[in-house]
Amino acid sequence: IGDSTVEDNKPPFRGWGWALPQYVRVGVTVKNHALSGRSSRSFREVGLFAPVEQEIAAGDMLLIQFGHNDEKDDERHTDPATTYPAQLWSYCQCALDHGALPVLITPVARRFFTGDHSVLYTHGEYPAAMRRLAAKKGVPLCDLKADSRALYLELGEEKTAELFVRLAPGENPDFPEGHDDKTHFNAYGAQQICQLVVNELKQYPQCAAYLK
Repeated sequence: IGDSTVEDNKPPFRGWGWALPQYVRVGVTVKNHALSGRSSRSFREVGLFAPVEQEIAAGDMLLIQFGHNDEKDDERHTDPATTYPAQLWSYCQCALDHGALPVLITPVARRFFTGDHSVLYTHGEYPAAMRRLAAKKGVPLCDLKADSRALYLELGEEKTAELFVRLAPGENPDFPEGHDDKTHFNAYGAQQICQLVVNELKQYPQCAAYLK
């Protein structure tokens, strides 16, 4: 569950959840319920968690990534010190109540460079809030925020841009003026980010059991 950086978006946009099925072992099914524009609060409020809550069962693993839209100053907003961890824990508790395994995933970094090898630290206090919750409750944590930022710094500005949707004017009818995205991935980028998630999951034996 999550936002547009996770969901099975319309091409050329791809969330990392789109690439996850290629990494799981035979017999494991990936159900991607993530949807663009959702926060930890609005995902539940608009009813997107209801089918997950109805279907989740013992032996499942619930991957939870929110934060991009929790920052927004509108009805989706949550406070990193209070309502954000409370919402995250409600998803974790649901999984645990059904015998499933919750996994928290910090929000993936945005592509905001200041010079070729300097990346702004986006998402404010939300990643740290998730880290504290995971440590307090003993929930597996994939620190995708830290991993993706490290990847961008390693690649540099131009190579990092190859992970994201960039469209020339006239290339796509939805973006006649062109588009230079700093948040959303193309298929190649989604695969690279998904690999970071998989690498993190493999640190936990209970999570690695789902993977090739």
